[in-house]
Amino acid sequence: MKKILLSAVDVCKSFKIGKNHVDVLNNVSVDFYEGDFTIIMGASGAGKSTLLYALSGMDKISKGKVIYKEKEISSLSEKQIANLRSHDFGFVFQQTHLVSNLTLFENVAVAGYLGKERSTKETCTRTEELFKQMNVGNEKDRIPSEVSGGEAQRATVARAIINEPGIVFADEPTGALNKNNTQEVLNILSELNKSGQSIIMVTHDLRAALRGNRLLYLEDGKIVDEKEMPSYEQSDGKDREVQLNNWLASMKW
Repeated sequence: MKKILLSAVDVCKSFKIGKNHVDVLNNVSVDFYEGDFTIIMGASGAGKSTLLYALSGMDKISKGKVIYKEKEISSLSEKQIANLRSHDFGFVFQQTHLVSNLTLFENVAVAGYLGKERSTKETCTRTEELFKQMNVGNEKDRIPSEVSGGEAQRATVARAIINEPGIVFADEPTGALNKNNTQEVLNILSELNKSGQSIIMVTHDLRAALRGNRLLYLEDGKIVDEKEMPSYEQSDGKDREVQLNNWLASMKW
């Protein structure tokens, strides 16, 4: 039986625009399981990114609870949430948000210094290992503007996992990449998941969605359906694509 890692319980999120309140999330209740690669899909404006930010503590919810490892994180202070994000959560966004005047290596190592009590040597060793794993070691001493988008994004994945997070949250991580770089980043995420890394990813890209073993469909701030699939194997790509397309068609995606 799968272990519940993260839960949303009747989560609501609304924004005030002028005199009006706009409801973006409407009583969302869902569990996320250890070791899953969960994909969140839906039309533009459905609330996908808002849900991701609510789950990760990046955004305060209006009502409800978010529970991580049986601890309610939605009631934590800003300092406690920041500490949780640096230790237990990793983040990969469409834009890398790398510090522009630091090298790729320094960007990743700094996250390692801040997130775990490691010596300088331990942090550097861990960073070196990750750069080899991400196949970007030759570019480690370059600043972000000197490398390709794919290389920068792979360094971002390294930064996200340097502290061995319980969950990696990804928001359209391949949205700004070309086809080849998209495949490279997705392959890395798939390999991480195979090794046991739990991932929750928002995407509108079918190629990215194929990597998940569980898919949630969001509509008007509510989860209206979900689909379970076997863990991703490159050899089953065609059949997997047909299944996913049929499911999305049923959602009128």
